[in-house]
Amino acid sequence: MENSNPVQTLPIPDSAAGLRFDQAVAQMFPDYSRSRLSEWIKAGDVLLDGAQAAPRQIVHGGELVSLHARPGQEVPLRPEQIALDIRYEDADLLVINKPAGLVVHPGAGQPAGTLQNALLHFDAKLVEIPRAGIVHRLDKDTSGVMVVARSLRAHTRLVEALQERDVHRQYVAVVFGPMIAGGSVDAPIGRHPRDRLKQAVVEEPAGKHALTHYRVRERFRAHTLIECRLETGRTHQIRVHMAHAKHPLVGDSQYGGGMKLPKGATSELVETLRGFKRQALHAEKLEFEHPVSGELVSVTAEVPEDFAALVHALREDTKTGR
Repeated sequence: MENSNPVQTLPIPDSAAGLRFDQAVAQMFPDYSRSRLSEWIKAGDVLLDGAQAAPRQIVHGGELVSLHARPGQEVPLRPEQIALDIRYEDADLLVINKPAGLVVHPGAGQPAGTLQNALLHFDAKLVEIPRAGIVHRLDKDTSGVMVVARSLRAHTRLVEALQERDVHRQYVAVVFGPMIAGGSVDAPIGRHPRDRLKQAVVEEPAGKHALTHYRVRERFRAHTLIECRLETGRTHQIRVHMAHAKHPLVGDSQYGGGMKLPKGATSELVETLRGFKRQALHAEKLEFEHPVSGELVSVTAEVPEDFAALVHALREDTKTGR
């Protein structure tokens, strides 16, 4: 557990001599993020020998640093009783299986009824963690596993692990078109030049490096079930990359260019495709080193019923078309 005493006093080690005050503090208190420590230094909540010091002041070693941690309310949201499918839980983190249709963060047009509201109801202490512990997100209509930090130390280390690409994120998707083999899409992603609600493949520096690996799991007559692994975590990455590869996701009205019905499709497949109103994307697996214990955490979630029904209809259509 984290130190319950909000005031911590430690001497600056000799190894930190010559560093800036904010750099030394970041080394001394690794359970807190650099941005949070920077805010506390500027607010006078981190003192050097009992006095406020500038972040860039050079330290010599041996000075006393007093840290008055002020978690405060990071998320001014109302807790809401929304069911959570928890697949892993301990004092430092949760892994949940998010259903399709649940928005992760409040925003314009969605002030409540989000995963953040649900998390605050589940654990009131999450009000002290940035974004109620959410360190990465899934689109509203993408289902699957997400990790949530329940302590500041876990939050800091999970964010770092995601930035260092040390979190294995595996997805399954159904795309249009018969794919021959797997591969990778290495194309920078940025905001769409004309539609600010969309992302697009955009040349650097406007676009940021994005890399998606994929492999074929099952081929159908006019579609393919694929497994995707993310090297980076750009907004809408899999959706944008697969559309760029000319294999957009089934049900993706934003990037798919409308519904496509294969010639001679069974009535079951036609009905299923018409009724599938979201992108066929599911976060199947998360695997990472526990931010506190160091043990391997590996959590999977089966595809939801609508995704399973889509795959079944595609299989039956493929059998009929042979």
